[in-house]
Amino acid sequence: MKVLIIGGTGLISTAITRILAKRGVDLTIYNRGKTEVDIPSSVKTIVGDRTNYKRFEDRMQPLDHFDCVIDMVCFLAVEAESLVRAMRGRTKQLVFCSTTDVYTKPAPNYPVHEDCERNPRESFPYAAEKARCEKILQKAHAEGAFALTIIRPSGTDGEGRGLVHSFRGGMYYLKRIRDGLPIITHGDGSSLWSVSHRDDVGLAFANAVGNPVTFGKTYHVPGEEAITWNQYHEGVAKAMGAPKPKLVHIPTDLLRRTVPKAAEWCVENFQYNNIFDNTAARKDLGYRYTIDWNAGVKRIVAWLDARQLITRDDEPPFYERLLKAWEQCKEDIESAIKSFKN
Repeated sequence: MKVLIIGGTGLISTAITRILAKRGVDLTIYNRGKTEVDIPSSVKTIVGDRTNYKRFEDRMQPLDHFDCVIDMVCFLAVEAESLVRAMRGRTKQLVFCSTTDVYTKPAPNYPVHEDCERNPRESFPYAAEKARCEKILQKAHAEGAFALTIIRPSGTDGEGRGLVHSFRGGMYYLKRIRDGLPIITHGDGSSLWSVSHRDDVGLAFANAVGNPVTFGKTYHVPGEEAITWNQYHEGVAKAMGAPKPKLVHIPTDLLRRTVPKAAEWCVENFQYNNIFDNTAARKDLGYRYTIDWNAGVKRIVAWLDARQLITRDDEPPFYERLLKAWEQCKEDIESAIKSFKN
């Protein structure tokens, strides 16, 4: 079987690359060549930038026909359009990595199923563009350009990067927990979140390759432990052997007004419940949640510690100022309320 992965060295795609190579697939990856990862020597690499659309499309033309193309780095509608031009009639199957963020938030009911309403807000470009990509690729599928399989990961972690939090990323989050420093938590920390490990998610993608049952279908590959963000932060601390964190709850709307760029993900995503049904993926893709969240955190922290990456070097300047301002705000409110009583 001949397979192309556009990407191939990212968080999830590294797992896919390793699994397919182990299966003896004739595998080529196409990426910018800027990420160093440990992948089998049998994997062929084409270095290129898929956002240079004409160059990308021209590079695809001389290549042999693929049994499957997996696109892990298509984020914009223009990229999806370029993908269709490059792959129309050149592959039997196209597997597209989408996201569960394409759904309307908050969802009308939970868990969210694959046919639930998908109307992400334009204020969340990542989700809105992914939804447009899906529509473009579904149209190409209907026209017979290729058989389309869509996989929508939810929260995914793994060795290679840190853990998400209210401001999405940054090693400083783990360093603050390790040092017992306050952690900003959006809202009251009660919205539900779930995380799956990249190795489990990668296996689901690999099992979609060449699987005719998946043609024209969409799948979720979420975690199976629904936890609140309060439990999440406390669980991270426990997995690290750190003290129970001091969680500072700040209204999400206030974060939106004060640090809008940093707060984008908690405003558009994390403040809502993220619970998704994975019945279809379990049935058709053999998806299994084998690496529980606690074990995943320990593996990630060990990977980061081995490289001495857990520091506060990337902590944004606003973080401490926001904590101090919020404490002052609470004192002012308490003082005002006391004056009311008097």
